[in-house]
Amino acid sequence: MPFITVGTENSAPIDLYYEDHGSGQPVVLIHGFPFNGATWEKMSGPLLAAGYRVITYDRRGFGNSAQPGFGYDYDTFAADLDVLMTELDLRNAILVGHSMGTGEVTRYLGAYGSNRVDRAVLMAPLAPFLLKTADNPEGVEKSLFEGFQKAIIDDRFAFLTQFCDNFFNWDENKGKVVSEEAYRAHWEIGARASAKGTHDSVDAWQTDFRNDVPNIDVPVLIIQGDRDNVLPYPVTGQRLAPMLRDGKLVTLTGAPHGTPWTHPTEVNKAIMEFIGAPAMARA
Repeated sequence: MPFITVGTENSAPIDLYYEDHGSGQPVVLIHGFPFNGATWEKMSGPLLAAGYRVITYDRRGFGNSAQPGFGYDYDTFAADLDVLMTELDLRNAILVGHSMGTGEVTRYLGAYGSNRVDRAVLMAPLAPFLLKTADNPEGVEKSLFEGFQKAIIDDRFAFLTQFCDNFFNWDENKGKVVSEEAYRAHWEIGARASAKGTHDSVDAWQTDFRNDVPNIDVPVLIIQGDRDNVLPYPVTGQRLAPMLRDGKLVTLTGAPHGTPWTHPTEVNKAIMEFIGAPAMARA
């Protein structure tokens, strides 16, 4: 199993698990909360078949990566991504994030620039700023995040059930675009995550990305369902698209948050059309 070391905690290395398959232009897939790289299987197969080099990795605290007691913030997550990009010497890469993974993409491009990046895909993005504040009245009340963290502390496994219900819009989609087996598989992946990482990631969701967005100078595709019950569409994707220099929004009508699993045909079509198009000259 391949790992990249991104730091240390006391006597132990902090290692990120990654998979690197195929050849061609690299595509880095960055998963959502509280899952791991395995949840990209409906995207990675078609990308490999289309001739791309596909790299997935597990965020610190999740999947097969180390579960340290610190570092669950987007400055650290973006630094971890930078180590991966540098160690693998990725060039002309396409960054694809889903949900929490869009935070890594946004902060990485904002802080590290686009020297190694050709374009990006943000699926159900966190940006521009999810938390409601005096200068961000469109955001979500802080009490909601505090409630999530209390639920995680009280009974993390019960919280995961509630989260998966909202991730899939389970009441309306069970047995249609998602099976009970797929639901259970996602729940079990989430259950194996770090308890502290699960809790602390809720703080990361409240990151203000408004200073990162103007620094993004590559084409960006946003894909989001208008029935997203995790990251409200009007607050996130719909609001973010006009803020980008070169942004395109694809709205999946009736789709939930978990579109990499529930709507793979539509998602793959949008991604393939976007990454296969010639890049426009940058200003």
